[in-house]
Amino acid sequence: MKYNCPSQLLVALMVISPVTLIPAIAHSQEDSVCFMTDDYGQVIDLGNLCGGNSSGVLQTKIVRRDANIPVVEVTFNGTRTFEMLLDTGASGTAITPQMAKALGVLPEGTVLVDTAAGRIRVFRGRVNSIATGGIVANNLFVTIHPSLPIGLLGQDLFGNYDVTIRKDVVEFAPRQQ
Repeated sequence: MKYNCPSQLLVALMVISPVTLIPAIAHSQEDSVCFMTDDYGQVIDLGNLCGGNSSGVLQTKIVRRDANIPVVEVTFNGTRTFEMLLDTGASGTAITPQMAKALGVLPEGTVLVDTAAGRIRVFRGRVNSIATGGIVANNLFVTIHPSLPIGLLGQDLFGNYDVTIRKDVVEFAPRQQ
């Protein structure tokens, strides 16, 4: 049988072939680089299983935005997860009194900190670990701010990374030394 145009050939192949043609789905660079697609075409993110991508860039999902600032999930001591603002201007991590209580963080003195509202004195305590998107820092001091409605994730966790804030994720690229 002779076909005069490619569309006739395609139709003939679809009729006689036992193979089902499934349209491919393109994923942007903002999508997870570690994923699978289920039987219904839904993308399932496997980023936590893959531990980042081959370029070393780690990602954490933005769960929402507060005043246009990314809010990400942060795990403390390997067990408790809280939503926190990603504060690229903060040198350290600040938690709320409620977070400190849930984590069992005991005050180990006070420190003066500079905030947008001016210099204030706050308690500080220690956590075993802080983690998000595959980045982990151990044995860190955190400050406990009585007036914060949500914790602030600071440079003590991601200071050695170049940070890119995308639509739905924050990327952390290790700095070349």
